Formats: sequence, C-alpha cells, structure tokens
Amino acid sequence: MLELTMALLSGADEGATAGMLMADAPSAPGAVLRVGRDPGRCRLVPPDDWLFVSRTHLEFRCGTDGGWTVTWLRGSHPRPASEVRLTVDGVAAPLEYGGTAPLARGGSGDVVVQDRAGGPRSVNVGFYVES
Repeated sequence: MLELTMALLSGADEGATAGMLMADAPSAPGAVLRVGRDPGRCRLVPPDDWLFVSRTHLEFRCGTDGGWTVTWLRGSHPRPASEVRLTVDGVAAPLEYGGTAPLARGGSGDVVVQDRAGGPRSVNVGFYVES
C-alpha cells in the first residue's frame, strides 16, 4: 500500500497549509497515483492557477515486484517552471526532470514541487510505503 498526503504551501499562508488531500493505492503491479492539475488523470490536484505544476506532474507507479517509484513526468516545456526534490530519512536530493526514483518498502518521505518564479509556493507530497 502506498499512502500519499498533499499539502499546498504559499508565502501568503506564512507557513500554514492552504489545503491537504490524501490518496492511497494497493501495492499491486501497475497501480498508479498521479499528482497534477488535471483532475481527470490525477488523484491529488493543486489549484488550477498553480501553473508551475504540470497537468500531470508526478507519477507514483507500482512495479511488477510490488515496489513503488516516483517519476517527474516531462511536460510540453523544455525547461520546467518548478524544481522537484525527494527527501528520505532527512536527506534531500533533486529529482531530475523526467527522472525516476525508487521508494523503499517500509519507507516514508516527501516529494516537494517548488515554484521557481512565482513566489514561495510549493506542493508537498508526503508518502508512506507499507513493507
């Protein structure tokens, strides 16, 4: 089972969450959870005017072995309007545009989508993967 919690943060909120959403999926091969502005494709959706988030920005996918990965999907722009970083066990690392990273079983962490230009806004997706 993969559990996701999305918090929207804005400088106007002075560190407070602007909204929080949750989603989960069983660890079954082919299971997918997406984060992005397209509510027809994504389970976790930030506001429509948060254009630094693509229509389909992040994809969490369960592989044939039951392990989960997260991918920053490439959009229509050659240079994205955001930065994405993955934090596990307190260690943050950038996730490359179009890159994929494994999520450890029994592990937890955060994936942060940070606005590059529009001010201090971010989409913080916390995750927990059952062992």
